[in-house]
Amino acid sequence: MGAGASSVVGAEGYGRGWGQTSLGDMPESCVAAVLLYLDPLEICQVACLNRAFRGAASADCIWASKLPANHRYLAALAAAADDDCGCDGAAEGNSRCCSSAAIKKEIYARLCRPTPFDGGTKEFWIEKDKGGFCMSISSKAMSITGRDDRRYWSHLSTEESRFHSVAYLQQIWWLEVCGELDFCFPAGSYSLFFRLHLGRPHKWMGRRSRGAENIHGWDIKPTRFQLSTSDDQHTESECYLTKPGRWILYHVGDFIVPSSDEVTELKFSMMQIDCTHTKGGLCVDSVFICPKDHQYEECVLCQKIL
Repeated sequence: MGAGASSVVGAEGYGRGWGQTSLGDMPESCVAAVLLYLDPLEICQVACLNRAFRGAASADCIWASKLPANHRYLAALAAAADDDCGCDGAAEGNSRCCSSAAIKKEIYARLCRPTPFDGGTKEFWIEKDKGGFCMSISSKAMSITGRDDRRYWSHLSTEESRFHSVAYLQQIWWLEVCGELDFCFPAGSYSLFFRLHLGRPHKWMGRRSRGAENIHGWDIKPTRFQLSTSDDQHTESECYLTKPGRWILYHVGDFIVPSSDEVTELKFSMMQIDCTHTKGGLCVDSVFICPKDHQYEECVLCQKIL
């Protein structure tokens, strides 16, 4: 019996023996039925097994199930962004990416790369591992009270922001940062965060160091955050800004997008308007939107205001 088992496996792998078949002899349609249950990264890994898995891993039916429902809308924005930046081969790649006959795997790969829009002040992408939709909105796209007065605000260049620039508050009595967004999100549940940093980011001799000078006023009163949508979803929260020297995602709230075909209008803000004291030493980088319940290390859950 042991010899029989050995002949089935053989030197060429499982399935070699009586009928001289192997895993590579499986029909691609059967392999594809299995790959539908895998995540994108797992699909790419099993594609290395043999020719059958490699062929099935490129099938449109596999990647169509991983793409956002409104992937044609997103791909059109990506194509427009590539045309604007004058990327090599953009015209050929964009026509292929946006056409109805486009290879879904190529569309997925393109959407995994950040797509800037609105003059480069916003970016969206989908996550490679799960296909979740994410977006980042630069502080340059927000309305900030007093931002044009150099006594209060300045703009710092830094590699620690995907937009390579952050708004730095030196000192102010009235802090108010507001933003708006109109976008066709893929249907689903999302969370919105402010990405903030207490202290001025520094680099010295190629190493990152943190300047804690001028940080004051954030432990006296909590900072209030608000989020509202065009379909009357609304949430308010507040928390004290803490952990100087680290970039922190402050959770503002969650919202639901019921349809991928309709524009969702978002309004968001952060305020600290208690004028009994000044506050300063704060970097405002961006607003980050991602699928709800995703876990991030540097995240603070603010207390909801009922």
